[in-house]
Amino acid sequence: MKDTRRARISLGVLLAAALVLMTVDHRTGGTSPLTPLKGVGATVFGAAESAGADIVRPVGRFVAMITGAPEARRRIEELRAENGRLRRDLVSQSLDRQRSAQLRRLLGVAGVAGYRIVPAQVIARRGTPGFEEAVELDIGAADGVRTEMTVLNGEGLVGRVVQAGRFTSTVVLLSDPASAAGARLEGSNEIGVVHGVGSGGRLLRFRLLDSTAQIVPGRRIVSFGSQHGVPYVAGVPIGVVERVEATPGELTRVAYARPYADLTALDVVGVVVQAPPRDPRDAVLPGAPRQAEKEKKAKARGGPDREEAPGTEDAPGREGGKPETEDAPEDEAAPGGRDDVPPEAVAPGTRRGGI
Repeated sequence: MKDTRRARISLGVLLAAALVLMTVDHRTGGTSPLTPLKGVGATVFGAAESAGADIVRPVGRFVAMITGAPEARRRIEELRAENGRLRRDLVSQSLDRQRSAQLRRLLGVAGVAGYRIVPAQVIARRGTPGFEEAVELDIGAADGVRTEMTVLNGEGLVGRVVQAGRFTSTVVLLSDPASAAGARLEGSNEIGVVHGVGSGGRLLRFRLLDSTAQIVPGRRIVSFGSQHGVPYVAGVPIGVVERVEATPGELTRVAYARPYADLTALDVVGVVVQAPPRDPRDAVLPGAPRQAEKEKKAKARGGPDREEAPGTEDAPGREGGKPETEDAPEDEAAPGGRDDVPPEAVAPGTRRGGI
């Protein structure tokens, strides 16, 4: 536009009119004659502003996202790392609690039976020449471990040491088909041999040497013990009879027992480096204190000591009250699970591997 006299006059008129309108609107306040015009203007320009914002806002967000992408990516990586660390801490705390409970049960069993043990942790499951089911421990000859030593955990018998390196050792599990251990029925002198059947450690075969001996499901089995406690010490819980096979005409009886120790999920175990001075018999079996208390009460009543027929219980109405279930729950704490563990249960000067 050319800067002419006419243009300057028009601009001045418009400015003067604007000033007049502003003065009139200000002085009249709410009764201003320009109120309708202001409403129309607000509607028109408000719609235009809203449409413009709808167009500009996504563009602005996109630009902000592009410029802030590196920072956002760094923050995401930090949160992922923090989340992973918290998960690991949670798992570690859970494992520590479980291992602590297993160690307490193990030391309790050792204290009750009089075993001197070296605690250890299973670090690998591996095969070894001549055996299918074996595990590796994080202790060895430097900790006093030798071959042909008994291995147990807080629930029962696990196996025996077959190789002892300086800092690690190999244990063949009781469930291995080539494994065998002398065993005895709870509350009697009926003995037999426990063999592994290789069924993933779920069952053990118990061959009772006396074919006329009474054995029924629910009877419990403990280790009979070897000479000088090598390779198996006496009194370690082995398992509970689940079924009995019919063996007519044979000189032995065969039963299958569920082991107390979960041989498929071993963690904290103990190697018996010194056998007890005397056979603990059934003292370590779950529920043994209740049975001992029952016998004590029977003696207090003046009744003669009697050995119950295998698999039988006191009938209701007979002196002694209600029958007790012989088989205790599997997860019931053994008498050795108490915390008053004598210090002599752990061999002195040993290296605690991984516990």
